[in-house]
Amino acid sequence: MTSAPAPLRLAGLCGSLRSGSLNAAVLATAARLAGPRAVLTVHPDLGRLPFFNHDVEMAGCPPQVVAFRELVGAADGVLVASPEYAHGTSGVLKNALEWLVGSGGVVNKPVAVVTASPSMTGGDRAQAWVRETLEVMDAVLLPPLLIQRASARIRDYAVHEPEALEGLRSLVDALTEAAGKMAADEHF
Repeated sequence: MTSAPAPLRLAGLCGSLRSGSLNAAVLATAARLAGPRAVLTVHPDLGRLPFFNHDVEMAGCPPQVVAFRELVGAADGVLVASPEYAHGTSGVLKNALEWLVGSGGVVNKPVAVVTASPSMTGGDRAQAWVRETLEVMDAVLLPPLLIQRASARIRDYAVHEPEALEGLRSLVDALTEAAGKMAADEHF
């Protein structure tokens, strides 16, 4: 009898520190949608990472940076949820991505980016900004997901509106599929 393969490991990064954030709710919903083929582990608080400093990196990364890099490095795929602040992403997400550059944590790894915003644009400028940064980091980017008017589509810390939920389900499925394919390719 053949046992079922171990679930794929996905890492979730939330660019918002706000309690009850729309983007944290997106990741919570994505974690429920990921099973049983994958387990999405959301980093608990990117705000605990110190400001990136190459001198510190060269001297030895602090424990919270080591743990963060290990989470992303061990993942088969990464899901980034970014708010849009002043037409860009949050400082905390930018800082986290800077800590990943030296570790190569997303190089040739499938990465999906979702932005949830109360605006009609759905955080398109933040999405473009994050994607450009990840391209420079050699991530394998999946098609983007913008959740427009997110305040009306997310309630009780979950995505409920059918169109947004289906978009998120498709994104999680695509990320899982890409991660599974890359993991299988590595074993051959």
